Amino acid sequence: MKKINPIWLLTLLVMLPQFIETIYSPVLPLIQKEFGVKEESVTLTISLYFIAFALGVGFWGIQCDRIGRKKSLEYGLITYGIGALTAIFAHDFIVFLAARIISAFGISVGSIVTQTILRDSYDKDNLSKVFSWIGIGLSISPIVGMITGSVLASSAGHQGVFITLCLLAGLFYILSRKRISETQHSVKQINMSILTDLLKRMLCDPAIIKCCLLIMSFNVLLFSYYSLAPFIFKEHHYSSYIFGYSSFILAGGTFAGAKLNRILLLRNIQPKYLVEASTFTACITSIFVWILVSKGIYFLIPYFFIVMAFSIAIPNILSTALIHYKNETGSAGALLGLIYYILIGLGLISIGFIQNLGISCVLFSGIGVCTLVFFEYRKN
Repeated sequence: MKKINPIWLLTLLVMLPQFIETIYSPVLPLIQKEFGVKEESVTLTISLYFIAFALGVGFWGIQCDRIGRKKSLEYGLITYGIGALTAIFAHDFIVFLAARIISAFGISVGSIVTQTILRDSYDKDNLSKVFSWIGIGLSISPIVGMITGSVLASSAGHQGVFITLCLLAGLFYILSRKRISETQHSVKQINMSILTDLLKRMLCDPAIIKCCLLIMSFNVLLFSYYSLAPFIFKEHHYSSYIFGYSSFILAGGTFAGAKLNRILLLRNIQPKYLVEASTFTACITSIFVWILVSKGIYFLIPYFFIVMAFSIAIPNILSTALIHYKNETGSAGALLGLIYYILIGLGLISIGFIQNLGISCVLFSGIGVCTLVFFEYRKN
């Protein structure tokens, strides 16, 4: 095994994008009231966030190979801090939306650069186990994010959230500068023809397309909750505190899934079977969300199993996605993220128009099942 960076810091960096989105979710109704816009416009701040995140993944992933992992991480955190600072002082919805886009572009380094460092540091046999540990860390993120967001929403409004995020940008910049070591020891010359050829090769690779569609399906299922559930809680006269505490249920599902995933991997269950079981589980439980969503907040019960399936599937998809692209990990990881985050953004734009959590869950979990069935049929 190669020399590695502190796993605790890499885990926190991977958690950071999810924390940022969950801390933001409780203030969505406040954003709507502050800027006087419709619910569809507020959910647009999440869907466009993911498209900007996708572009950031592509950009910073390429910079990983061009200027190195460490510098890419630092520059990305600086960009994110600028976006968070702009959001604090935004008095116009368009300016606020632009701040969200800048933030998303910058914080994407927490995903792509960290994953690239991990792929540099661990061999194939250990990578799935490392990702399973990170999955356990991610189970904490929704609790911290949503409760922090709920407290700040009640005490300091949306500006309090972005002040907190701006301070976090500075903290992680300092930690990364002091504790992260470069894992790329040879500079690669990147040009557009090489990237274009790599993108064409990946788009013609059925395994990559299958991977991206499954990642999109699971992420839209998860972020549909963060986009639409605050308004469901508001409709049923529950406070932002209650919405924040719902994170315990989701985090419980995430933790249970991550723990079960680790146990099954240690028993040498193949990642392929774990992904298939999780996809079908998510589809079945989405039907129950659809049935229960109009009856109050009882839909949280089946959502427990959706996030459990998410935390089993995603680490196994990501850990095996780029096995055949080992010599171009940074660029391939960037393009992979670019593809699936654009798909996630487009999916979230569609759920913004649907504005129904149950229908959204059934639709996108169905896409996951159809993806498995289609590619299995194609292979045979």
